[in-house]
Amino acid sequence: MVAENPSCFPAKSDSVAPDYWELTRQPLPSAIFLLPLLLIYEVGVLMLSHAGELTARNGADHWIREGLLSVGFQQTHLLPTLILIALAVWHFAGKFPHKISGELLSGMLAESLLFAVVLVVIGQTQDLLFQQWSAYELLAIFPENASSTAISYIGAGIYEEVLFRGILCTLLYAGGRSLKIPMMASLICAMIVSSLLFSGAHYIGPAADQYSHFSFLFRVCAGMYFAGLFFCRGLGIAIGAHTAYDLLVGLLLPAMMAN
Repeated sequence: MVAENPSCFPAKSDSVAPDYWELTRQPLPSAIFLLPLLLIYEVGVLMLSHAGELTARNGADHWIREGLLSVGFQQTHLLPTLILIALAVWHFAGKFPHKISGELLSGMLAESLLFAVVLVVIGQTQDLLFQQWSAYELLAIFPENASSTAISYIGAGIYEEVLFRGILCTLLYAGGRSLKIPMMASLICAMIVSSLLFSGAHYIGPAADQYSHFSFLFRVCAGMYFAGLFFCRGLGIAIGAHTAYDLLVGLLLPAMMAN
């Protein structure tokens, strides 16, 4: 996905068998790991839309689709197909090994859950520093319709990571390297700029959240966190961690507090 890979991007395959830490950063495991989430989200949106329970897709999903629509692509399932095709092209162009196992995918799931919990702790710590008790308001209050909210959170995990990390971080990094900016400086700039845009995007549009310094700063930190996961652990784990975090903070933890 980048013209010149930094050390934390997977290199092209060689004769040495890759280990778990290398495999998880490669495109094929990310595609396989992402596939069930894409299916749940796309099928869920379709079913809920027919039932009149969901009026709009996730914001990042909507923005990407609007971009495709502006150039004449109207097919509903084109976007998830393009994501999988892009990962497949990257896989074959990079000549990565066709190595997938249940242990590999289970490890990616465990990592995603672990990184989600770490972000919850970071959010709570920041909340204490701000002397506020609003950490659970960053995404949503416990909703009446949990099914549509869960589908929306899955979409956020997928398409916000694809847009802000998979596309934007990659383009910013590649742009920095094309301008002869050192590798680490390009990485840091890509992480910071994409995280600021990621946070600001939550306050734009008809479904925008109410702005607060706390939520804006937390989302910048979360964007940096997910960008770091993207560069160092791969797109699949970044998506998994984002999705798990949204579900934890938006559904599970509020339900536990309500009881």
